[in-house]
Amino acid sequence: MEAVSLILVMLVVVLASSMLSRMLPASLPVTLPLLQIILGAVVGLVSDWRLQLDPQIFFLLFLPPLLFLDGWRIPKECLAHERGLVMGLAVGLVVFTVLGAGYFIHWLLPVIPLGVAFALAAVISPTDPVAVSAIAARVPVPKRLMNILEGESLLNDASGLVCLRFAVAAVLTGNFALSEALLDFFHLALGGIIIGALIAWFISFAKLWVSKHFGEDTAAQILISLLLPFMAYLAAEHFHCSGILAAVAAGFVMSRTELSGQVMAITRLQRQSIWDTLKYALNGLMFVLLGEQLPTIIGQVGALDDLGTLLDLLGCVLLINLALLVLRFIWVLMSLRFTLFAGNDAKHFTWFKAARISLAMSVAGVRGAISLAGIMTLPLYISLGYPFPARDLAVFLATGVIIMSLVLAGMLLPWLVKNLLLPHELEADTREERALDQAAEAAIQAIEKELHKVLHASARENSSDVTSTYMEIAARVTDSYRERIEGHAAPLETQQMALASAEIERKLLLIGLHAERNELFRLARTKRLGELQTRKLVRRIDLIEAQYLH
Repeated sequence: MEAVSLILVMLVVVLASSMLSRMLPASLPVTLPLLQIILGAVVGLVSDWRLQLDPQIFFLLFLPPLLFLDGWRIPKECLAHERGLVMGLAVGLVVFTVLGAGYFIHWLLPVIPLGVAFALAAVISPTDPVAVSAIAARVPVPKRLMNILEGESLLNDASGLVCLRFAVAAVLTGNFALSEALLDFFHLALGGIIIGALIAWFISFAKLWVSKHFGEDTAAQILISLLLPFMAYLAAEHFHCSGILAAVAAGFVMSRTELSGQVMAITRLQRQSIWDTLKYALNGLMFVLLGEQLPTIIGQVGALDDLGTLLDLLGCVLLINLALLVLRFIWVLMSLRFTLFAGNDAKHFTWFKAARISLAMSVAGVRGAISLAGIMTLPLYISLGYPFPARDLAVFLATGVIIMSLVLAGMLLPWLVKNLLLPHELEADTREERALDQAAEAAIQAIEKELHKVLHASARENSSDVTSTYMEIAARVTDSYRERIEGHAAPLETQQMALASAEIERKLLLIGLHAERNELFRLARTKRLGELQTRKLVRRIDLIEAQYLH
C-alpha cells in the first residue's frame, strides 16, 4: 500500500514538474528531466517512504513501452539514410568508450578495480532515448541530428549490456574471452531483433485478419498495441536475448504494418492519444524515481569513510563526464568525414564545421534511467559471500554522470545548435506538398469513379433527379480538390459546404478522404514519402473523417 501511495505522489510530481517547466524562463538551463529529478529528490528527503528499485521490474515496466514507441515513431527513412553513422555510434563508440572510460575511471579512483571500472563504463556508455527525446522537447535540435541521436540511443543498449555482462563476469571469475563476447553480442542483438520482429508480425497479421473478417474493435486494438512490447520483451528475455532490442524491433514492425492503412481512423486517433499519455507518465516517473533514489545512494556512499569527501566525489563525476565528452567527440569527429560528409557532401566538409557538429552531438548524448537500471543490476556479492567491490561507489558515480549529462546538455546545447546546419537535409516540406497533390488527385479519381457508378445505375432507373444532384455535388467536391492542388483554396478541413443533400456530400467526401489516405500509405510504402510526414498527413485526414462519422 505504501508503494502504491508513493507512485501516486510521484505522478502528482510529474504533473507539477510539467507545469513548473512551462513557467520557467527559456533561458534557464533546467530541462524537464532535470527538474523531475530535483523534485523527486525533494520527495525522497521529506518523506520516510522508500521505493525498493528492483532493476528487473524497472526494465519490464518502463523500458519496453517507451522503446517500442520510439521504434514505432522514429522516421525509418532517416534512420536508413544515417545507417553508417548510427551503427558506428551504437557499436563502435560504445566499445571505444568502455575501454577508454574504464581505464580512466580506474586511474582516477584506484579503489575501483579495473573490471568494475569497465562495468561502470559499460553502463554509462549508451545514451538514453527517453532522455534524448526529453532534451529535444525544450531545445530546438536540428531534425537530422535528432534522428541520428534517436537511432543511436535505440540500438546502443545491446552493445552496452553485453560489455556490462562480460565485465561483471570478469570480476566474478577473473576470466574474459573476446570470442565469447562477440558470439554473445550477436546472440543477444540478433536474437532480440528476430524475436521481436516475428512476434510483432504474427500479432499484426492475426489482428488484421480478425478485423477484416469479424469487424474491428477499437478498444481491443489499443489493448493489443499496449501488450505487444511486453510480449516481445518477455519472449526475448526467456531465450536470453535482448528484450530491449526486441521491443524496438516490434515497434519497427508496427510502423510498417500501419502502412497497410487497414486500421480505422478512430482507432488511430484514440490509440495515439493513449500512447502519448502513457509516454508522458512513464517518462516523468522514470526521472522522478531517479531523484527519489538519490538520498539513499548518497547515504550509502557517505558511509564509506576512506573515499574522501562528497565534494571530491562530485569532482570525479565531473571529470568522468568530461572524459566521456572527449571520447565521444573524437569518435564522432573522425567518423563524420566518411558519413555525413561522404559522396556529394564531401565538398561541404571543413574541420570547423565537423568539430561544431561533433561537439553538439557529444553534449546531446545524455544518459538516463537505462544507465541507472543497468548499474543496479551489479550483484551484491561475489564468490564466497564477499561483497561486490566498490558497488555503492559505482552506483553513485553512474547516478552523478546521468545528472551531470542532463545539466551540461541543458546549459550548452541551446548555444551549440543555434544556426547549426547539417549537410543534405531531407526535403520534408517539398515531399509533403507533392504527396498532398497526389492524394488529392487520387481522391478526384475515386469520386469520379463513384459518380460513374451512380450515373449508370440511375440511367437504368430513369432517375434524372438523383443524377443531377450527384453530378452537382460531385463537381463541387472535386473542384475543391482541384483548387487545393492549384493552391487557390484553403485547406479542406476549413471548407464548409452548405449543401441541401448532406448525405450525398458526406458519402462523396468520405470516398475522397479514403482515397487520399490510401495514396499517402502507398507513397510511404514505396519510400516516396517519409513516415513522419505520413503520420502527420494521415492524422489530419483521420480528424476530418471523424467529424463526418460522429
